[in-house]
Amino acid sequence: MSALNTQNLSTGVMSALMACTGGAIMIINSAETAGFSRSQLISWLFCVYCLGGILNLVLTWKYKIPFAGAHSITAVAFLSTVVDQFTLNELAAGFIMAGGLIAIFGFTGLFSKALDYIPKPFIDAMLAGLVLQYVVNIIPALKDSPLIGGMAILGFFIAPKISKSIPPLLGVILFGVLGLFIGYDFPAVPEAAEFALPQIIIPSFTVHSFFSIAIPIAVLILTNDIAVALAALKKNDFQPPVNQTLVLSGVGTLIAGFFGGHAVNIGGMMTALCSSKEAGPKENRLGAALVSGGLVTLFGLFAWKVIVIIEMLPSAFITMLSGFALIAVLLNSMQAAFSESSYRYSTLFAFLIAISNVSFIGVSSPVWSLLVGIISAQIFGEGKFNKRTERGEQT
Repeated sequence: MSALNTQNLSTGVMSALMACTGGAIMIINSAETAGFSRSQLISWLFCVYCLGGILNLVLTWKYKIPFAGAHSITAVAFLSTVVDQFTLNELAAGFIMAGGLIAIFGFTGLFSKALDYIPKPFIDAMLAGLVLQYVVNIIPALKDSPLIGGMAILGFFIAPKISKSIPPLLGVILFGVLGLFIGYDFPAVPEAAEFALPQIIIPSFTVHSFFSIAIPIAVLILTNDIAVALAALKKNDFQPPVNQTLVLSGVGTLIAGFFGGHAVNIGGMMTALCSSKEAGPKENRLGAALVSGGLVTLFGLFAWKVIVIIEMLPSAFITMLSGFALIAVLLNSMQAAFSESSYRYSTLFAFLIAISNVSFIGVSSPVWSLLVGIISAQIFGEGKFNKRTERGEQT
């Protein structure tokens, strides 16, 4: 791996911010809904960020592929709707069982075979549809905080003008933070949290927690995080070890469950960002993933301190950072998806369903996006499905 440069350094920072801002805030809100104590919240944050950061660092270093992530943000969003219906012991059992289910998918190798069957344009279309939501959210965030958003946009255009080696993302961060200090009234600093060691939770296994917690969380991690991450890596010409990634993510989630953590896995959007052209030349992108994993791990270690800072940041600022970080990913994905002329309707359908972000019978939109793309391509005889038909007729 070459030395760090401004591109992979800033991309790694942005990747970590995606996990350590919005994701952490959602965990804090879920913990408050469930009535968890401060020490239980710190234990939750510590295990998912510390273990999640270490997992992605190990995967990146071992396989020389830019993995990035911490925990599943979509799983936290799901938990926020049901967390108050279960005890902490039942939740821990659900998390442990979810990890076991993910590991089983890795051991059997079924997930790898399914991923190899998917045409590349559908993966590009799915990623573009998912990323589009983050980028579009820049507009309402700009409306809510025009000064901060205006400064961030200014940084996006000014940074490359100063030097082509400075990525727009770095300008967004620097000018956005400057806008915060100029135009945002930070709330009063609350009382600092005290350090607390992770707490071991005795799981209470029930059928209810298996169906209502374990299965939904496993599906969300597999579809919204691992599938998106692996697809992004393949799109960017990396060959990730699919089965090993699933097994390690499953085992990590299982271990985190004993400390009240809901998930430990590779991240979809974080990996997409760190493996993209935005992170610099291909041989340098490991640097972005290592920076991301290192910062995520440090965040977990000092979660008891940074909780106070996170609670003070405006949500509009977090939304804008996430959106600007993924602009290049969106552009590259759309160009790749719609430049393949052999797929027309099927690529469009995959893109539209990914944008919808609608779940049906417990399966999220990324999976439906790929399924509908494949089915429609078979119906219309597009791409490789048309070639198979031709070979059959010749025979």
